[in-house]
Amino acid sequence: MVILTLPRALECCNRIGEIMDFSPTIADKKDRRVEEKKNQKEVLRFKNVSFRFADADEYTLKNLNFVCERGKTTAIIGGTGSGKSTVASLMMRFNEVTDGAVHLNGVDIRKMPQEQLREHLSFVQQRAWLFSGTIAENLRYGNPDADDKELWHALEIAQAKDFVEALPDKLDAFVAQGGTNFSGGQKQRLSIARALVKKPELYIFDDSFSALDFKTDAALRKALQPETKNAAVVIIAQRISTILHADHIIVLHEGEPVGMGKHEELLKNCPIYKEIYDSQTKEADEHE
Repeated sequence: MVILTLPRALECCNRIGEIMDFSPTIADKKDRRVEEKKNQKEVLRFKNVSFRFADADEYTLKNLNFVCERGKTTAIIGGTGSGKSTVASLMMRFNEVTDGAVHLNGVDIRKMPQEQLREHLSFVQQRAWLFSGTIAENLRYGNPDADDKELWHALEIAQAKDFVEALPDKLDAFVAQGGTNFSGGQKQRLSIARALVKKPELYIFDDSFSALDFKTDAALRKALQPETKNAAVVIIAQRISTILHADHIIVLHEGEPVGMGKHEELLKNCPIYKEIYDSQTKEADEHE
């Protein structure tokens, strides 16, 4: 029995050793915080950004240039596989740009520690994820000092106040790992509330409204506007209804920007945006 078990145990030890010896591909050059330009209008800038995965022959994103300004909403839309979520991963520095640079408050994000970078950001991903604990503990994840009043305010903005108030334990209600004891829409709204409690300089919503019905989506976006007036907002979406009133819309197609501007301008000047709009409005008419 020992002779059979020993080779398996040695193989397990080798695998654990590989994990312990692994060095992250994205590492901080220095731990010291860098000085930023505070309270300027420009929060984030993509400057001639192109990106290619290490094992890929072709670029996932090419020649991307745009600015996210304080008090304004930048929207990114495109078909499946157009590179929308890759833009968010570059903002968060989950991936490193291949060419060009991403600047936050005038500083190349590769020059600042990852902790400093992410202090400025709130990221709500498409697939909402909650941690085991209570609702209050989840909401305080990015801002441990937030009081109950701030939590309820964030829940109200995120259209989650009603269902949380209906729970017997309210803010102290139990949350299972991954939020499996809540519906998809409830998890999404709690994730958005968690982002709001942090009060960052840049909000990134990566298709975060897809689990919400149109009425809740519209109410939430209307409530978000005054709440995010001192921050920049990036909305990555597939539904045009979510980004209609964005200050700046970027249309991606196969990793390249094929249109930039407001909704009305893109309907006239960008065939791909017009195609997406027509397909979605036709689909909505059919459902009606």
